[in-house]
Amino acid sequence: MRKYAGEIGLLLVAVIWGTGFVAGAVSLETLTPYQVMAIRFFIGACLMSVIFMKHFRSLTRSAVGAGIVLGIFLFFAFMLQTLGLQYTTPSKNAFLTAVNVVIVPFIGYMLYRRGIDKFGLIGAVLAILGVGVLSLEMRLSLNLGDGLTLLCAICFAFHIFFTCEFVKKHPPIGLTIIQMITAFALSLLVVLFRGEALHVNIDSKGLLAAVYLGVFSTTLAFLLQTIAQKYTSETKAAIILSTEALFGTLFSILILNEVLTARMIMGSILILAAIITAETKLSFLQNKTSRRYYGDH
Repeated sequence: MRKYAGEIGLLLVAVIWGTGFVAGAVSLETLTPYQVMAIRFFIGACLMSVIFMKHFRSLTRSAVGAGIVLGIFLFFAFMLQTLGLQYTTPSKNAFLTAVNVVIVPFIGYMLYRRGIDKFGLIGAVLAILGVGVLSLEMRLSLNLGDGLTLLCAICFAFHIFFTCEFVKKHPPIGLTIIQMITAFALSLLVVLFRGEALHVNIDSKGLLAAVYLGVFSTTLAFLLQTIAQKYTSETKAAIILSTEALFGTLFSILILNEVLTARMIMGSILILAAIITAETKLSFLQNKTSRRYYGDH
């Protein structure tokens, strides 16, 4: 059991994130997107600050600045994702968000002229096909929710890219605390600006869903991911975490009675294939071929 502790931990993270798409949809029945985000990040920032209080002492000015940059990307990513959930289904929202892992290499190329390998290009083509099958209407247009979710995927891609850059210079937990606080501050500013602070719909169902997002999808999932990734490889982690889209669809069907169509299945398979191709470079197939070859000789 201990041998697979990392894989089991990451699978649990994917399950929690999958339920998060459902919780997000439920919370939006009574709360605005910005209220949901303010509650979510307030809980995340408070819990992370209390649990990792000692990490504040080691934060430098540059680390705080990096955390603020990440927090801005995190805010816009979740804002677009939550707004998108108002106009599309949780399952489509989950799979379109997952496209972010295919976009990351292209950001590296644009900013630093880093090469894109053939698997990245194959993954991008599969992702575009998947998005088309999953989301394009008969007139070859995206609905508003799917468009917002694709913009969310781009923001998450920038967040992932800059996280990889910043953790080389700064402590990851400190960066996470600062970005949580930044995302909460931005969410609160929007809530106050829109006059939503005094107009909270006190509905237990919506509030509980928002609290679930803060405690489980934000705080607990991050802690589990951080611990679990110490015991497994980046490639395995990428594959396992990408299954959040599958769990998002599964829980949408089981809990929200969402109808699964043939287009959704085909588009989801293409996007999942894109993620696995781009992240693993199909190394598991190459290893299998190598073992077979040397086993026969």
